[in-house]
Formats: sequence, structure tokens, C-alpha cells
Amino acid sequence: ERLVGGGAITVLPEGLDVEVMKTGGVGGLFFSIDRARFIYRQLLAAPRLEPLVASVAPQIDGKLLYLRAAGREIPVRATGEIPSRSAGVGVPASLAAGAWSDDEGDRAWIAPAPRQLYGEIDRFHRPPADAEHRESWGEWHYFNVISDDRHRWAFISYIVAGDVGSGDGASGAWGGQLAVTLREEAGPHGARTRKFVASAPAAGTRFSTTDADVTIGASSVTLLDDGRYAVRGTAREEHGSATVALDLIVSPAPRQYFPGSSLSSGSFVSGYTVPGLRANASGTLCVTGAPCEAYRGAQSYHDHNWGVWRGVTWEWGAVRAGSFSVLYGRVRSPDGSSNAAPIFLYLVDSLGFRALFRPRTIDYTDARTIRVGAAVVRVPATAVMQDVRGNDSLRVDLMVEDAIGTDTRRPLVERGDLSAARTIRTPYFIQMQGRARITGRVGGAPIRGEGTGFFETYR
Repeated sequence: ERLVGGGAITVLPEGLDVEVMKTGGVGGLFFSIDRARFIYRQLLAAPRLEPLVASVAPQIDGKLLYLRAAGREIPVRATGEIPSRSAGVGVPASLAAGAWSDDEGDRAWIAPAPRQLYGEIDRFHRPPADAEHRESWGEWHYFNVISDDRHRWAFISYIVAGDVGSGDGASGAWGGQLAVTLREEAGPHGARTRKFVASAPAAGTRFSTTDADVTIGASSVTLLDDGRYAVRGTAREEHGSATVALDLIVSPAPRQYFPGSSLSSGSFVSGYTVPGLRANASGTLCVTGAPCEAYRGAQSYHDHNWGVWRGVTWEWGAVRAGSFSVLYGRVRSPDGSSNAAPIFLYLVDSLGFRALFRPRTIDYTDARTIRVGAAVVRVPATAVMQDVRGNDSLRVDLMVEDAIGTDTRRPLVERGDLSAARTIRTPYFIQMQGRARITGRVGGAPIRGEGTGFFETYR
């Protein structure tokens, strides 16, 4: 109460010296809680804690600011709060005059409308001013969708790549591309992969750093007011004359998202967010010369990546396992600074964020082989991740049912790297589909689930 007053519990950043803060020392002036919106919406004020938490009030107290007026600069102490939330914990503002009530910004911070929420986390970016190898900058919306029988699926990427500069198209050193990979695991012609591409110059590409919409030639992603994504486009088959036409509505499940993270090391920049960790897709995907594939609430997924991708590799997977959804990943930077980092494993259910785990390794069993061009490449048949954090534990078993590979020494259009001749020790980008099973214990309760997922690695 000596810090901000009101309520029963005060939440502060880990490692903060509370005594220094109380006495007004330097350590009390310049701290922040990263991703405060996520902590409020998905943890403290989340539906999961409604039986326990009456009210949550985000506050900044005693912040040092400088007021400039009439040629003078005056140091002041300032407090930031959301009026209705502060009143809810018993510390309404004491007013000398005027009114103090929630405005539009306050309401959007607490409970944004779907378009506000997804636009906030799914917007586009520009390379940092000091980024090296800006020509290898890439940013993309990625969607996947799988048929009900799990024998056919599509990888769809709307990519903006190159040195986007001011984004006005004047330099011409960047552009956009729609890349669609269709995989049929078992059909009349056996397993086969078809790739379709449509490109547009800078002048025909539109993106924004304030919203999620992107236009690449005649193709587009549009975030609708209700939080659904309209995914439309056409592309021509590589080394062929067939075309694919997309007309899909992708609907993210409420509260099942990852708000985003950005890593940097030297010239390496990597950002990632997942607006649709669990999503459904409806609409059509049509290839000339074949019946259209119609989807009605099919399993889908949507993420968004940005960064400098020169020499970067990663481990990644997204799984729908019963009532749970799992996201895992690790990015390996070209300088090796992130190679020893543990796996990031993120667990959600219908009430939102459930738990975070950090397995040290993914234990692969490379018992399958696939052909990539003229090469025969050994790829995973199974994989295991497990971690214990306090009283919580989780084990994830992956069973690969199908895999395709791309030689990244050619442009990797499927996931945004348009720079050719990548010199990395593991040049084969492996995209896998299969089953996953999760078991463990979280918050004192056993958890278990099984379902379909997509996984990526390099060999």
C-alpha cells in the first residue's frame, strides 16, 4: 500500500528492489512490466481467475517526467491509471476539478474489440535503422489449413521482402509475393507437392505498421471487424500453367493467441506473433483442372513473422491436442548466440494462456527418408520434448506422418527467405505433418490431449 495503495496484492517486475523503490532511489524510476496488456488480459484479469480476483488495476506511480511550458522545463511526478480499474481496488483518483473516467484508449487497453486486438499484435514492421543485410528482410502472414481426412493441406504465405525502406515503393528494392504449397499425402497419383507463386513489385504491394492488412498484386489479407481474416488470392504453379485461387475466411478462437516476441543479436532480428494458434477456416481453394476443395470449419492456424533471415534456422510446431493447443519453437541466429537457448513451449486452452515450459532439447528420431531434388535426406519419424517447472510437468510426443523438404540454397519462398544460396550447415528445410500427444500436470490437475499438428526443422 505504501507504493500505490488499494487492493490486496501488488505485482512488480521480478528482480526489482522494493526497498529502493520505496525510498525513491534510481532503481525505482525506470522499470516497466513488459507485455503488460497480455499480463492483464490473459493472467490477472483472465476468466480463469474470476472466482479469485475481484478487480485488477494497472498503474504507473511516481514516474519522473519533464513538463515544458512557457520556455521552462519542470520535473514532475506523474501517475498513469485506468480510472474504473483503480476505483475497483478502492483507490479512485482524488480530483481537484473536472472528471476522471475511462476513455476510448482505456477501454481498448482493458478489453479491445477483435479488430483492435489482432491489429495490435498482427501489424507490419520496418527494419531497424541499424539492421545489417536489409536486403534479406522478410515479413509475412502465414496460414495453414488441413482437410477433414488429414490427407490434404495447404501452406499459404503473404510475403513482403527486401529493403522496404520508407515503404513508399520509391526505391524498388523490395516487393511482395504470395506463395502457396499444396500437399496431397495420399491420392490417385500418390503423394505429391505443388507450389504456386504470384509476385508484385513495391508499387503493387501495400502493408501498414498500424494494421494487419496486406495487398500483393491481386491477392490480399484483410482483417474484418469481428476478428476474422479474409484470405484471398491467385497464383500460378511453378514450372506449369495451372493456377490456384484462394477464397477463405480464417476465424481465430477467442483468447488462444501468442502476443508476440522480438529477438535481436547484432545484425540478427527475429519477430514472431501468433494471432490464430487455434483457428478454423471456411471457403474454397480451387486449382484449375480439378474440383475445388471446400472447407467448412476446417482446422487452421495463423502466425506472423518478421526479421533479417540471412542464415537463420529454427525449430517450430503448432498442435491442436484435444482441448489444448501447443506452440513451440526456437530460432537459431547465424552468429550462434541463440543456439543454446531452450525451447519455448506455450500451452493454451479455451480460457487462454495455461502454462509456459522450456524444454532443453527436442529429441528427434530420424527414421524416415525423403527425396529433395536429387538428394535423399533423413528426417524425423518421432520427437519428444519434456520439462518440469516447479510442480508442473509436460511431455509432448510427435509422430510424423508426412514430410516434405526444400533446399534453401534456392529462394525459400514458402517461409519468406527470398535470398538465394544460403550457406548453412543444414540446408534442407523440412515441413512435417503428423499427430501429437501431450501429457502432464499443470496447476495441480492432470492434462492430456491428442491431435493434429505441423512441425518444422532443418537437416
